[in-house]
Amino acid sequence: MSMKEYLKDRTIFLLINFILFTVICGIMLLINISTSIIFLIFFIWFFPIFTYITIEFTKQKILYNELNSIMDNLDKKYLLAEIMKEPDHIEGKLLYDLLRQANKEMHEHVKNYRDRENEYREYIETWVHEIKTPIASTRLIIENNQNHITRNIKDEIKKIEEYIEQVLYYSRSNNVSKDYLIKEVSLADLVRSVIKRNSRDFISKGITIDIEGVEGTVYSDAKWLEFILNQLIGNATKYNRERDGRVTIDSVRNENNIILTIEDNGIGILDKDINRVFEKGFTGENGRKFGESTGIGLYLCKKLADQLGLGLVLESDAGEGTKVSIIFPLGGINLMC
Repeated sequence: MSMKEYLKDRTIFLLINFILFTVICGIMLLINISTSIIFLIFFIWFFPIFTYITIEFTKQKILYNELNSIMDNLDKKYLLAEIMKEPDHIEGKLLYDLLRQANKEMHEHVKNYRDRENEYREYIETWVHEIKTPIASTRLIIENNQNHITRNIKDEIKKIEEYIEQVLYYSRSNNVSKDYLIKEVSLADLVRSVIKRNSRDFISKGITIDIEGVEGTVYSDAKWLEFILNQLIGNATKYNRERDGRVTIDSVRNENNIILTIEDNGIGILDKDINRVFEKGFTGENGRKFGESTGIGLYLCKKLADQLGLGLVLESDAGEGTKVSIIFPLGGINLMC
């Protein structure tokens, strides 16, 4: 706030005083009052006014500069009313009280929505656990009645389980910090576990898999990593070639990180879609062509990787294949080979 802006805001007040003084000055000239007395009256009239304006301007400038400084250094801007000091002048106090009241109302609304979100998440998690019972029963029936039809049903049940797992991880994705357990994770064991889960897909599509280059141990949450890796390997299987499909998984240790790479020789991703693959709900040309994409898998992978402090990078050439890298940084807790 500048003095020019402050005076502009008080133009009417100053204009009225100047008009009144001009009228009185005219009357004094008509009755032959000396010029020195008129200047004295001008000084007596306007000195207190400009002194008051200067003091008020200084007080308000200090207040608003302080508020701007707080806002610049505050991550959560809505907490301004909680941090600012109560002003000592009436306008500032009114503003302070209004901000406090608005902040209180906002907190109540946020709490209401947060409670509703938690209730919905708890319901989803409960539903996921409940739905596992009929799925397990269905699997048992299939195991006791093996034939071509039941094997196809089993494949569809696997897809249902993966979508259910995706729902569960999506519901928890905003609360990763409350649900993860950091421990040593062998990359080779992790990859083998995910490959085993997807073995029928590799066999049915005739896709060869090479995991000889995977080695090393990292510190992270095995459950969340397995979900991320399963999504990436599932995509490598889904969008691979019908013949001569290949998926190669290896790891490389650098000075500052360990990089786990999943590479396929599938259909690849178009250049126009490559920068949007991690967007929520984005399916792209391949998703529309295959009709099975939800646009949630890669979005969840990226979101979970960010919350676990991992990098996730995707490279692709249309018609040539796709390469996805999970980057495990070497931080305060060293990753080990």
